[in-house]
Amino acid sequence: MVGAVVLDAEGRMAGEGYHREAGQPHAEQQALAAAGERSRDGTLYVNLEPCAHEHRSPSCAQAAIDAGVRRVVVSMADPDQRVRGAGLRLLELAGIETAVGVLEQRALKLNEFYLKHRLTGRPFVTVKFAMSLDGKIATRTGESRWITGEEARTHAHRLRHAHDAILVGVNTVIADDPELTVRVDGGKSRQPLRVVLDSQLRIPQSARIVGENTLIATTRPGHMGAAEVLRLPAAADGRVSLPALLDELGHRGMLSLLVEGGAEVHASFFAEGLVDKVYAYVAPRLIGGKEAPGPLGGSGVEHLAGSTQLRELDFGRLGDDLVITGYVDVHRDS
Repeated sequence: MVGAVVLDAEGRMAGEGYHREAGQPHAEQQALAAAGERSRDGTLYVNLEPCAHEHRSPSCAQAAIDAGVRRVVVSMADPDQRVRGAGLRLLELAGIETAVGVLEQRALKLNEFYLKHRLTGRPFVTVKFAMSLDGKIATRTGESRWITGEEARTHAHRLRHAHDAILVGVNTVIADDPELTVRVDGGKSRQPLRVVLDSQLRIPQSARIVGENTLIATTRPGHMGAAEVLRLPAAADGRVSLPALLDELGHRGMLSLLVEGGAEVHASFFAEGLVDKVYAYVAPRLIGGKEAPGPLGGSGVEHLAGSTQLRELDFGRLGDDLVITGYVDVHRDS
């Protein structure tokens, strides 16, 4: 996500733009075009290093040079191997003054999906769940609709809209028969790729999720209607290898993955250290029951030192519900 602003030689707003989608003009190109001749001897501000290669559109660094700007201010260098400082070097060789690192942390967070993919080849992984105040995601009979209110559910749909793919386990499909579609007001929704973890290919043919734009990750060969069945290596426990799945999604250009569970799927992602961020929706209700599931299954940790710590916490209110957001801290207590 890139935005750019051009100030003229007197420091007055001359043009602005942002990159709308792949294949469209880049932010710098739009801002420079809007500024026109006022770009000359002006300053270009952009949150990501201008590209130096021609891909779907001409080089942004060359566009800045051709426009005659005097100075370029960049929030962060581009980690893409095709750029990685090449844009800045091109500007400097042309005699343009450059400044890098202005509001860098905000720029890094804005493009956290892109950054993770470019540095690791894998998508940024977000785990999302809704639970009661006493930490239950369903009753002991499995009822879970709806723990949170309408505002929280709307927010969750926007979260889906922001991700390239959504993942659930086959047990969730069998129990709830979800569509995993995006429904947001105010326009056409982008529909992320729907991914189902189904090691033994147990998903019913009649499941609503079986169709186009669905990938079923399994360890067995097979076919499932219009859905794509992807055979992947098995982990030691016989389930689909999650690292192998993330590698495949990254190879397909998926920058982000939203994991919506259930509890065993969540636990598997955390156990392998694959989670980057957490969204926890908390409803002001108490469910109780030893057999009522929580958001994390598995065997859990034996000692608090092995627990997952979240950092950079953020809190919000959605109607009567709370949403808590945090990043997974890779450094655990010692």
